[in-house]
Amino acid sequence: MAVEAAIERETARQAAEEAKRLELAAAAAALAPTVRTAEQTVVMVADDSKVVRIKTGRLLAAHRFQVVMAEDGADAARQIEASLPDVLVTDVDMPGLTGLQLARQVRGDPRTAALPIIIVTSDSEQLQDEAAAAGVNVVLGKPYPEALLIEHVQQLAHVSAAS
Repeated sequence: MAVEAAIERETARQAAEEAKRLELAAAAAALAPTVRTAEQTVVMVADDSKVVRIKTGRLLAAHRFQVVMAEDGADAARQIEASLPDVLVTDVDMPGLTGLQLARQVRGDPRTAALPIIIVTSDSEQLQDEAAAAGVNVVLGKPYPEALLIEHVQQLAHVSAAS
């Protein structure tokens, strides 16, 4: 009887370990970034300059990203509230809600806190610390190499290289 009880205990222990292993694997899979294609990736461009919005939007669209435009920080905040993009590319200097204020607002909301943010500015050297404190992922100085913006968007959105 003692042997049977020991076998039952060992079987139960192994079953519990297997259940725990499966639970941990499921949790890890849920946390792992989902690899997607550019076509599945929505990039919001927030800039008060129509020329910059159009130029950046065309660049992103040429790389097959879905692009949504926001005319300024407040417009971006409203749109993000309604529909969360996969990446936010924003200017710093905008009337009303600046890019840094927008970044702080995004980071302060649990629903949007993980949204990757790329900020574009002509004052990249002076802005690094403030942008990092606001939760910005990448600071690009103007002018920036177009390939660099695309590379950052792909990395932050977990876009597969084959897309």
